[in-house]
Amino acid sequence: MKASVLCLTLGVVSAFGGSREASIRLYTHFQQQPPDAVLESLQEELANIMLPMGLGFEWRSLDASKGNEVSAELAVIHFKGRCDTEDLQLIEGRPGPLGWTHISEGEILPFSDINCDGLRLFLQRDLLRMPENERPAAFGRAVGRVLAHELYHVLAKTAKHGSWGIAKAAYTPEELLSPKFLFEKKESKVLRAHEQWLETTGAAVGEGE
Repeated sequence: MKASVLCLTLGVVSAFGGSREASIRLYTHFQQQPPDAVLESLQEELANIMLPMGLGFEWRSLDASKGNEVSAELAVIHFKGRCDTEDLQLIEGRPGPLGWTHISEGEILPFSDINCDGLRLFLQRDLLRMPENERPAAFGRAVGRVLAHELYHVLAKTAKHGSWGIAKAAYTPEELLSPKFLFEKKESKVLRAHEQWLETTGAAVGEGE
């Protein structure tokens, strides 16, 4: 079986609705559990990005999963490295891809990885300019945007990137830390169509036998 990954790279500029909500289960595994402030900011940012398209998320721990749960739509997310802003310091290095989604024989799989260590390295200079008490929320927001990018690939079942916004192939630190960063109209339309499909199939279902 030929497998590959779809990566979200770094920015090249100097210094990815309705009232009803289609629920998608996210099974998450953190290599190192993040602080509450980072996790809450991450979840809030993903909701802010996706709710305009009618998409909501039910967060589950992969470690606590019994394996008997069924859902019309799910994704498994692995957060690699440290998802926090403790002990930040300016160090040299290449962050590598910030996130990637797995592909097998041309098919987008519902498995994505978020490179928290890479994000720390990529954003270190900008985070260190902030007051220390503001860093966790800012970092969580950045993680949420990278997660939204990878979920776009999973939900839209496409390896293509957008020209602008969260679906584009590369980010700058400024975009990841800015007050607002969303999908552009074209990608929003694709996600809204997916929400309508979820509504017709009954996205949220219960426990399997």
